[in-house]
Amino acid sequence: MSDAISYQRCAPCGHVWYFVRSFCPKCGAREPVTSRASGAGVVHAVTIVDRAPTPDMKALAPYTLVMVDAEEGFRLMAHGEPGLAIGDRVSGSIVELAGRPIPFFKRARGPSCPSKA
Repeated sequence: MSDAISYQRCAPCGHVWYFVRSFCPKCGAREPVTSRASGAGVVHAVTIVDRAPTPDMKALAPYTLVMVDAEEGFRLMAHGEPGLAIGDRVSGSIVELAGRPIPFFKRARGPSCPSKA
């Protein structure tokens, strides 16, 4: 299991996305380029899950889910450490939770981002 978060980019149109696909969801071009993300990003949204959707996740509840705007230009949903807030700079990697590889973010050192008003 790689500890890096992977993402894809379309060579013809430059679109960037998180979920692995065999084509670009924007222009339909084939054979996107897969790269390793730095893990750096900013929290876009946060929620706390009290009722786990599956028995294997029940042992982890309550847990934090975050939407993160990655430095490379894509947004992803992931697990996060407790206490994360919108605007926090974070650092992420792939960890094993409930027996599965899951993106997980922790607060990065340094100040939070200013509001995106």
